[in-house]
Amino acid sequence: MRVEIWSDIACPWCYVGKARFEKALAAFPHRAQVEVVHRSFELDPTRAKGDTGLVLPMLAAKYGMSEAQAQAAEDNLGANAAAEGLEYRTEGRDHGSTFDMHRLLHLAKERGRQDELIGLLYRANFAEERSVFDDDERLVELAVAAGLDADAARAVLADPAAYADEVRADEREAAELGATGVPFFVLDRTYGVSGAQPAEVFTQALTQAWGDRSPLTLIQEPGGAAEVCGPDGCAVPQN
Repeated sequence: MRVEIWSDIACPWCYVGKARFEKALAAFPHRAQVEVVHRSFELDPTRAKGDTGLVLPMLAAKYGMSEAQAQAAEDNLGANAAAEGLEYRTEGRDHGSTFDMHRLLHLAKERGRQDELIGLLYRANFAEERSVFDDDERLVELAVAAGLDADAARAVLADPAAYADEVRADEREAAELGATGVPFFVLDRTYGVSGAQPAEVFTQALTQAWGDRSPLTLIQEPGGAAEVCGPDGCAVPQN
């Protein structure tokens, strides 16, 4: 079974939702047969690289609230994160374009290190002081920590076209699936879960999606199967 997760590194509920999903997945009896793929979704795809700012003033302006109210919202998010065992800085965080991070995540997907990288990016953005938005070398360091080659990561960051089509394709697909926000979880292209739901909801979704998988129907010539090759060799035609 495949689970696809559309998310953005700038999304705090994606950070929390990933932890809740993983709690459900860890207890799922068929965990070894579940493939998890992370898909790109930028909350602000028009954001230019280098355009950074502090989170609290952004929240206040975006939602028409005071900075004190924005701080209260961040404190609430911090409490939700802490409940999942996550660190979360409620003050002093910045925000900016996540396009380069999504491009690196596609490189990581090719190398089998996607989950490692997205976890490090989340932690760096939400729990650590050093910004992930204003220094390419910071992203290179995180890529290396995830098991990627430093030169390969630098090459992607130096070429704005590298994996750009893959990021945009993910975003188009999210729109086609009806996702207007993230996190957005799609199980076997049959069930969708929107938002950072409790772990119990993810458990229910995994169980239902697993149970509803259609069994394979074989189509063959009446009276028997055709010759096949298997681990023990190939069938020998009999005259």
